[in-house]
Amino acid sequence: MTPITEVAGRRITLSNLGKVIHPATGTTKDELLHYYATVEAALLPHLRDRPVSFLRYPDGPDGQLFFTKNPPPGTPAWVATTPVPRTEDPRARQVMVQDLPSLVWASNLVVEFHTPQWTAAAPAVADRLVLDLDPGAPATVVDCCRVALHLRERLAADGLESFAKTSGSKGLHLLVPVVPTPSERVSAYAKRLAVEAGAELPRLVTHRMTRALRAGKVFVDHSQNAAAKTTATPYTLRARERPAVSAPVTWEEVEACAAPADLAFLMGDIAPRLERYGELLGPLFDAGRAGDVP
Repeated sequence: MTPITEVAGRRITLSNLGKVIHPATGTTKDELLHYYATVEAALLPHLRDRPVSFLRYPDGPDGQLFFTKNPPPGTPAWVATTPVPRTEDPRARQVMVQDLPSLVWASNLVVEFHTPQWTAAAPAVADRLVLDLDPGAPATVVDCCRVALHLRERLAADGLESFAKTSGSKGLHLLVPVVPTPSERVSAYAKRLAVEAGAELPRLVTHRMTRALRAGKVFVDHSQNAAAKTTATPYTLRARERPAVSAPVTWEEVEACAAPADLAFLMGDIAPRLERYGELLGPLFDAGRAGDVP
């Protein structure tokens, strides 16, 4: 019998709750659902009012992975959607995860959450800037931390405050609250930062996506500021052997990072971190801390 749960008055059909999703730790689907319900107060503000793209991995990281923007078949009528016109589909819509029932419903699909830098109220007008620091082996997140500290100073010189989170994979993301600005302009500024970092730290940084140029360097990916692009949402689980999380970190942790394990967080780490540090990315929602893009 398929279990049905009620969340805030919404009836949600759950499935395969005992299925192992992250094989290295034996983490099951019901544990994933419990994780998302536990962190919903921190996660939901990052999802709310933004069209969500899903990377689905219902059979775990070794099964089929597929990226979807359209509302999945069977999406309940009470799950909010918003128009996101695309060239191939001018009437396209995407899901918005506005509340706990929507979060539980989406989590039951077994997904990574990915969101753009803009809200549905102002498409292609960014309220945050992102720089994705991706290490090319043998570089690691330790090298990303060095680059992050350099970029923090560079952003501060332009009057911008930055915050860090792990990618949940190998790298680090920098998030910057900005006064709402057209995505095209934010993208141009982010590219300028990446090019400058490559010139100032040529042995450590590249701004070029070409794989052959990235070995032993940190790729500063500025492309996720484009209106059509998305970034892994803070607190999302990633489709990995272990239930790794894209977790906010303190600048003290970035400065002290001496080994990749120092900034590797699993879902069981997040509730204690929230209790200890609070929501480290809370300032992203404070309009008074948003800066003007040069």
